[in-house]
Amino acid sequence: MTTEMLSARLTECGIPHDAELPGKILRYHELLMDWNTRMDLTAVTDEAEMIDKHYVDSLSALAVPGLIPENGSLIDVGTGAGFPGLPLALACPNLRVTLMDAQQKRLNFLQAVIDDLGVRNVTLVHARAEDGAQFPNHREKYDIAVARAVASLAVLSEYLLPYVKVGGKALCWKGPALMDELPQGRKAAFLLGGKVGEPVPVTFPGRDWQHLLLPVQKVAKTARQYPRKAGTPGKSPLGGNDKK
Repeated sequence: MTTEMLSARLTECGIPHDAELPGKILRYHELLMDWNTRMDLTAVTDEAEMIDKHYVDSLSALAVPGLIPENGSLIDVGTGAGFPGLPLALACPNLRVTLMDAQQKRLNFLQAVIDDLGVRNVTLVHARAEDGAQFPNHREKYDIAVARAVASLAVLSEYLLPYVKVGGKALCWKGPALMDELPQGRKAAFLLGGKVGEPVPVTFPGRDWQHLLLPVQKVAKTARQYPRKAGTPGKSPLGGNDKK
């Protein structure tokens, strides 16, 4: 893939970008492919599919005005290989981005990308989602908290909302299973000071993927008891039993 091809794909998907972004994304991709030969960073290896599934999908929120602030602070909780936080940081140089992950080896990869590209607006944090939210310098300090392909909406709410300032929002990248998760997710979000908004469909011309972006507004402070200790949100999600 060339920078021209990637630029055309971003434009086709309605994603605004400057002339430098495609080159940065492709260099990121080269580093990911190299590191992926030595550690498990992605199971997707077809280049065209990777470009859409990782980079274009991460940037898809920019196609919807108002979802991602141009300035302010963003935390990507459970960032893995950097999605969606690092592509957003590359596209929005005035956005202060924190990438958090529980595995140091993933952060080592991300540090290599940041160093190679000379990225100035990214900070890396080694912590589990439940633990990081209890750190005073992270709790309710962010304008937006994001996560992609991590957990059900009820669990994501407990992972993300404790990081968000009142008046900010969490943003979840979800698939079609979201519709089944909404009833429990709304209850969980309410307990955490959040209010679930309307899902925003994301389209990828030429793909039959069903992707949704779900904003959750932070309308009240999160009680100190949340998030619960590491592992508990996934084992016992807030809001009652999952819909069967």
